Amino acid sequence: MNLNNNKFKPGLYCVATPIGNMGDISFRAIKVLQESDLILCEDTRVTKKILQKFEINKRIISNHKFNEIKNLEKILKILKNNKIVVLVSDAGTPAVSDPGKILVQECIKNGIDIFPIPGASAVSAAISISGFSDNFYFCGFLPEKQNQIKKLFENLSSLESSIVFFISPNKLDKRIDELKEFFFDRDILICREITKYHEEYIRTSVKELSNVNFSRKGEITVVISEIKNEKLSYKGLEESDKKKINKLIKKMSIKDIVKKISENRLISKKIIYNYCLEIKNEN
Repeated sequence: MNLNNNKFKPGLYCVATPIGNMGDISFRAIKVLQESDLILCEDTRVTKKILQKFEINKRIISNHKFNEIKNLEKILKILKNNKIVVLVSDAGTPAVSDPGKILVQECIKNGIDIFPIPGASAVSAAISISGFSDNFYFCGFLPEKQNQIKKLFENLSSLESSIVFFISPNKLDKRIDELKEFFFDRDILICREITKYHEEYIRTSVKELSNVNFSRKGEITVVISEIKNEKLSYKGLEESDKKKINKLIKKMSIKDIVKKISENRLISKKIIYNYCLEIKNEN
């Protein structure tokens, strides 16, 4: 393959780097790193390993969530002088659950060209082997606070699609109760250390999650299945259910009503939720 014909225009290049296995870096990623005038990265120690591997000697500066605003003026000045600036994260694609979005937004405002150099992705890798719907919602890293997580899961539970998120093993262990509350009848795929030597893939159901043992080392990508087909064909609410909801609506939150009515019943949570909203609006 002749890479010399692959000319790069001045601008910002968002370059995907390996998420574990160095062999997953692309020819174009190596080439644009070689041609760059400046490389922006999260951790210089991590990026230097890639540069040393491919004998690339270029100017490199750290650009992470704590200094990316401070760096903006300097980087924009370099880009406006028709230079090639490469943005990378420690692993995967920059600006996707990683620093870089602020710089991309400023480049758009200033009319600076931005080019993606695609590559390894934990999200698409996990979806590709999940066996779940490829219509998915990606929510990045979960919020830190429990009430924020519960609010997020409540919103996601009504989506008829797969759900993907990043989390550490220790935090996943602490979120099992919330997962069961909102995704009890779904399947789940836990991908740990994707593409690395100790990569691990665990397939189970959310309701059995407490019985699963997994290493507490590394990073995890979680995929929750779409609502199962048999759940999509549930019958509507019976009159007895509606009467019960009408009594409960003044005493309980919609979330608690949905949980109570759907418990051990073949009733879609979405149907219950929508009926509760109708009553609320009428009142």
